[in-house]
Amino acid sequence: MFIPGLSAVFTAASPHGPAAAPPVDAADLAVIMLWLTLSAAYCAATWRPGVIWPRRRTALWCTGAFLGAAATAGPFAAAAHADFASAMAVHLLLGMVIPLFWVLAAPLTLALKRLPVHSSRRLTRILRSGPVRVLSHPVAAGLVTTVPLWALYVGGVHIHLGHHPAALPLLHLHFLLSGLLFTYAIIGIDPNPHRSGVVVRGTVLLLTIAAHGILAKSLYATPPAGLTAAEAEPGALLMYYGGDAVHAGILVVFGYQTYSGARRREARQDARRGTPDTWGPVHPY
Repeated sequence: MFIPGLSAVFTAASPHGPAAAPPVDAADLAVIMLWLTLSAAYCAATWRPGVIWPRRRTALWCTGAFLGAAATAGPFAAAAHADFASAMAVHLLLGMVIPLFWVLAAPLTLALKRLPVHSSRRLTRILRSGPVRVLSHPVAAGLVTTVPLWALYVGGVHIHLGHHPAALPLLHLHFLLSGLLFTYAIIGIDPNPHRSGVVVRGTVLLLTIAAHGILAKSLYATPPAGLTAAEAEPGALLMYYGGDAVHAGILVVFGYQTYSGARRREARQDARRGTPDTWGPVHPY
């Protein structure tokens, strides 16, 4: 029943047409500068002489920053104030797409390589701290991602936050941070002293995918308060299919990491037994 409504997603992002797009104001420029600063800081850290950093990770980080700027400033961000499908697209970008790109860009690893020794040790102590251990557990990260999402859309809170100039940036920040936390807990390639096992991470990932899909279907069947069915359906479609697309990418990375981990364990066992390694070389992401 979702297929007929897909075409509405592409027309909902700019309901008044390109000519009605408001000009970029000072607030938008400040937001764009923030994203550019994050991108420039990452790039500057990769240019330190003597250390080679994978270009694909730099590309992932810069792409995420570009998407973040497009989602939070300019015509697309302005359309999200009045259009549910556009608001849902912003949520998908900030809460799922950008976190996937940025986690695979390994910013913590880059920071540990580039920061002074005392700063690197401080960052390591933070990563090993109790609060980080609790928050980075897949169960906690999954709850932080899904529970506020249900309260936001099922409870109709998004109607009020979407028009509040102070609350909306905080909502965007929550989407980004909770998405980063969840993606880091499931498929993070940065150092994680408290990383859970494959079974725990895989189970939480599947449950989160199910919760996301159920929420999207419920929004399609029962529009949130303040929205008509015609307004809610394109956003629900985007949440369902767009979320599935990002989740598919996470599943691919998770499966690759699980397979690579099994190869490395087998190679270590072969080395201890003195038998040849029949797997071949292992190339981490």
